[in-house]
Amino acid sequence: MHTGLKITAFAAALAATFGSAYAVGGAMDPAAGKEPSHQDAHGAKERPAAEKDAARTPELPGGLQISQGGYALDLDTPRVEAGEPAELRFAVVDEDSSRKVTAFRREHGKELHLIVASSDLTTYRHLHPERAADGTWSTPVELPEAGGYRVFADFTPDGKNAEGVTLGADLAVSGDARPEALPDAERTVTVDGYEVTLDGALRPGAGSELKLGVEKDGKPVTDLQPYLGAYGHLVALRAGDLAYLHVHPNGEPGDGRTKPGPEVSFTATAPSKGAYRLFLDFRHEGKVRTAAFTVHAGGPAAAEPEPGNEESAEHGH
Repeated sequence: MHTGLKITAFAAALAATFGSAYAVGGAMDPAAGKEPSHQDAHGAKERPAAEKDAARTPELPGGLQISQGGYALDLDTPRVEAGEPAELRFAVVDEDSSRKVTAFRREHGKELHLIVASSDLTTYRHLHPERAADGTWSTPVELPEAGGYRVFADFTPDGKNAEGVTLGADLAVSGDARPEALPDAERTVTVDGYEVTLDGALRPGAGSELKLGVEKDGKPVTDLQPYLGAYGHLVALRAGDLAYLHVHPNGEPGDGRTKPGPEVSFTATAPSKGAYRLFLDFRHEGKVRTAAFTVHAGGPAAAEPEPGNEESAEHGH
């Protein structure tokens, strides 16, 4: 055979021999021959899409949805006239049965708390509606300024393991609307002769203590009267979308450690950075008054008020 042909034939035979050996070795080696699993290909087991979405989607604050947790807010009075007495009528509907809910768990002395706030957060009402036997709620209301408002229904259904729900619906108030700017942040506000001072700050994503001290004529008020199961009731709303924050009082009358003033303590968690409006309801000498504060979560602290320059925060209750 020609020398060139001999070398070519030998090289081909040698390649075939090593190729066969590699194939046999791969078949015998479990590490080499193992089919890569889905987990191996990605380094970890893939989670279902719904689970991934839930993991990266934070729970929405209260009041941003008209339906949540199987319940819906049916506002029968979507529009009222500015400065005119009106009646708000609404119902909480069970979305599974389409029936009005008639059984609620009492929270802070009430089956349901109704909050009405203007979109600019300068008008605030904490109302106490009455429920008819068929599940329809109603309450008188008079709103002074035209514009957009939000109605919040805060309640806990009466059922095993039921959790609190806050639903929200838009309310239009007819008239010449002139939205106002959000009031400046101040540590002390004056309402009906009372000075209320805020100590503490909202923190995004973490609970923090807010202390509100009440004085009258320069003297601490030490005989606050119980209101909704506590010595004060605090509502916090986020500027812009009016997200409703759950705020919990630290202590209650008769627990042996909570004093009736001058300070009322709460724990609150802000869902994000930004501006918020706090509304403190407190009762003294038989009358409920509301002190309002603007605060910034994750932002600069409020300035200390200059003497004689405290902002008055008159809010109807």
